[in-house]
Amino acid sequence: MKKVLIGLSGGIDSTYSAYLLKKRGYQVEGLYLKLHGREEYFRENIEKVEKVAKFLDIPLHILDLQDEFSKKVYRPFVDTYIEGKTPNPCVVCNREIKFGEMLKFAEKIGADYLATGHYVRHDGKFLLEAKDSSKDQSYFLFYINREAVPKLLFPLGDYLKSEIKEEISKIPELTQFATQKESNEICFVEKSYIDVIGKHHNTDIEGEVVNSKGEIIGKHRGYMHYTIGKRRGFTLKVAHEPHYVIDIIPERNQIVVGKREELARWKVSLENLNMFIDDREFEANVKLRYRSRGLRCKVQILDNRAEIELFEPIYGLAKGQAGVFYRDGKVLGGGWIT
Repeated sequence: MKKVLIGLSGGIDSTYSAYLLKKRGYQVEGLYLKLHGREEYFRENIEKVEKVAKFLDIPLHILDLQDEFSKKVYRPFVDTYIEGKTPNPCVVCNREIKFGEMLKFAEKIGADYLATGHYVRHDGKFLLEAKDSSKDQSYFLFYINREAVPKLLFPLGDYLKSEIKEEISKIPELTQFATQKESNEICFVEKSYIDVIGKHHNTDIEGEVVNSKGEIIGKHRGYMHYTIGKRRGFTLKVAHEPHYVIDIIPERNQIVVGKREELARWKVSLENLNMFIDDREFEANVKLRYRSRGLRCKVQILDNRAEIELFEPIYGLAKGQAGVFYRDGKVLGGGWIT
């Protein structure tokens, strides 16, 4: 009997994943991760995962990774905003914590596989988009080590979310999970990212709004309040049509604004790549934010950098976000927008 460690969060997806694995005959053990300092959040979730573990009759481990999480995910999140970029902490967490530290723990207890409730599939070599395109999380997993892929199980990859809610509602002991609200996208952000940054840095230092020529045309409340593409929250001396943030200059506490056409980008550079193919030149579709469609592009890999030519422009390209390459539903790799 193959042994699998399943990451349990207290939500419907990981709960039903554990149920499916047990049903399929695996020897299942659960693991809950303590990642940040929200103790009430932990207490509520640990109560839920203990209930799941008891119902499924599986061992439950609780691993405190708050120091690792702070060093590898939380602090880089804060620092990236201070640098005037827009971070994607979930991608980093998946590489460093969920499919890094958690995989190490799985190996430590002699598990053959590590499983999670992510909506994604794989073929042993490549990550593949999930059946439920509205829930697909392959974008957030592109950065995991390619060597880890064969050791992973994603029980929900071939399900629609609606199917899971329907099935779990038929299990009396687990019905509460079918109706509970979805968890926050970023687990350590309770209300707004700016509240998190404000614990470490003064975010409300008034600064200048400039146009693409460098001319001062208004004021803003502090550059960390803005992301590329934002069109509100700053004042302009004169503006007869909408203006959008097109760049952020943190060292001068300035934001650059312009008309929508100034947001357009035909070329994109990615750094710190994580690739599942070895090709140096190829065509693919690239997703440059999570909730966006893939854009057709031509890619050239130079060392640990990708130079991308788009076949159509992208509007509102944010430095610090991930760019992920796809072909026929297969993740080819990706990197970080510069």
